[in-house]
Amino acid sequence: MNNPWLPQKHRILNIIEETDLESTFVVEFRDPQIRHGQFFQLSLPKIGEAPISVSSFTDSTVEFTIRRVGTLTNVLFDLHAGDDIYIRGPYGNGFPLEEFKGKHIAVIAGGTGVSPVRSTLHHYLNNPQDCRDVYVIAGFRDAQHVLFENDLRQWRQAKHFHTTLTLDHGEREGFQEGFAMNYVKDIPFQDFGEEYAVILVGPPVMMKFTAQECMKYGVTEDHIYVSFERKMSCALGKCGHCKINETYVCLEGPVFPYTKAKGLVD
Repeated sequence: MNNPWLPQKHRILNIIEETDLESTFVVEFRDPQIRHGQFFQLSLPKIGEAPISVSSFTDSTVEFTIRRVGTLTNVLFDLHAGDDIYIRGPYGNGFPLEEFKGKHIAVIAGGTGVSPVRSTLHHYLNNPQDCRDVYVIAGFRDAQHVLFENDLRQWRQAKHFHTTLTLDHGEREGFQEGFAMNYVKDIPFQDFGEEYAVILVGPPVMMKFTAQECMKYGVTEDHIYVSFERKMSCALGKCGHCKINETYVCLEGPVFPYTKAKGLVD
């Protein structure tokens, strides 16, 4: 029987530099059970372990977009293609794509929050039959913090995608000025009836105010889903590190319906 606590060694196939602080690690991994929105625990012996969202995956790889912010990530950024990394997972609940099938999809994400929804957007890009259309609002702090340049280009070019890119500060060709939530008004929710789903990912304050902005335009709470970027530790609901009230984010999340998420206050 496999030990769910025991990380397994996997080979890094490629490292893609996204910005000065973020890189995407492409890791060899074969598991058809990964779901969009889940996370893994990444570790290095004698260094530490951290939860990282799945940025993308195929039948033979999984990708993690990692920001250089601490001891473990500093060491990770010294690794190269061909080196080994230790991972365990996947864990948690992802986005319910089966429930979203045939609906209008709106994805609003800020900064590194684009990473947990990237694989979902890949799915709809490659499987247009699974949705009616996709509205994407991806916001970044400034031009130096823009992630996934190739993906952004594909999302803008896809006929069934309607993509708005924003910068909180500064200017860049093809980007709108201001916060992502300022452009919620451009999504025609009034034309969707009940056949739509809204995905919000970003800092908690961003998700809160963006949800409120969506509801100003007729979106109801039961159509909104959010992903909590919260520090998970055991990932198995045993240590209580990620617990909010009586909810274990690592087990019930990180993806929650907004009807549940709005009550999760530390």
